[in-house]
Amino acid sequence: MSLSLATLRVKIFADGADMAGILALYRNPLIKGFTTNPTLMRKAGVTNYEAFAGELLAAIPDRPVSFEVFADDFEGMEREATRIAAWGANVYVKIPITNTRRESAAPLVRRLAALGIKVNVTAVCTLGQVREVLPSLAGGPPCVVSIFAGRIADTGRDPVPLMAEAVTLAQPFPNVELLWASPRELLNVAHADASGCHIITVTHDILAKLPLLGRPLEDVSLDTVKMFAADARQGPP
Repeated sequence: MSLSLATLRVKIFADGADMAGILALYRNPLIKGFTTNPTLMRKAGVTNYEAFAGELLAAIPDRPVSFEVFADDFEGMEREATRIAAWGANVYVKIPITNTRRESAAPLVRRLAALGIKVNVTAVCTLGQVREVLPSLAGGPPCVVSIFAGRIADTGRDPVPLMAEAVTLAQPFPNVELLWASPRELLNVAHADASGCHIITVTHDILAKLPLLGRPLEDVSLDTVKMFAADARQGPP
């Protein structure tokens, strides 16, 4: 059976920090949650993190929203995580799998999960990191492990087998969902779905292509021919 929006099992989360775009996507029932990060916020011109979060959560009280800590030391991350978690019951706190010194965040993740804080462990790129962090989330509140499949693919490695194995590793942890992060194209939605991944974060440009999912290739061919014909009628450049 070919994949379509009707048969899609993986949950679609929107990734971005443009408030108008986020609120427009919130009206789409296909979008099950939202994620953001400091890089996206900087690109969107966000200058007041807490004010931005307050406005977003006031408009979106009923779907998961992930906000990331800014600190690089674990004491600072813990303080920020406790504060961010208090912003709303639907908030997940994004904690990077390591700090910039490659020190593991697993002990911090364990403490936060024990406090009942919903954690989104981010920037994960290896199965070793998955194996290390899953026990820290065991028995805690709903949590997410975000595997940066797109960045894995950027190194010339196929992320699909890794994601499929990560899904198997996560099966004994029913409170944990695996998230396919940093997709590069619409095909990655199909990849995430086939691997059994629970969630994929999708940027706004790829979200615009979702209606193409499973479209008959004959129709794609005809659209291409029509485009060439329209351009030809305008004459050579």
